[in-house]
Amino acid sequence: MEEYQEMIDVNQLGVFRGMKAVTPQMEKQRKGSIINNLSISSFAPIAKSSAYAATKASVVAMSKAAAIELGKKGIRVNMIHPGGIETEMATQGEGVPSFYDSIPLGRIGQPVEIARAAAFLASDESSYCTGTEIVVDGGMTLGVNEGE
Repeated sequence: MEEYQEMIDVNQLGVFRGMKAVTPQMEKQRKGSIINNLSISSFAPIAKSSAYAATKASVVAMSKAAAIELGKKGIRVNMIHPGGIETEMATQGEGVPSFYDSIPLGRIGQPVEIARAAAFLASDESSYCTGTEIVVDGGMTLGVNEGE
């Protein structure tokens, strides 16, 4: 229970507090872009991740509700769902797991690929996007290649 509460505090309440903190300034300027970084676990969880997946899924609902509530104030709320990205969380300091060879693009993602999605959502290039979910997972959620 303690670990789950910590995940709620970080993954859900942290996002909620972040949105609450930036909204007043965005309302004043009648423009803004909130980008919530989630996970493919919010819609495609793996074993032993129920608490994590639940907190991420709740942020999807929160983000969509905020997109509806804030849209008329000129504030867009969008989401990025990373799959495996070459970070300490994915590699646990042991190198890239061979599993990533089997996903459609055949490799693990790089942090810059998430940054590019965020830059798009932050820019005026996405000015008609709100409540949008961008999946950046190399096709992981599509399934794996069994071999050729």
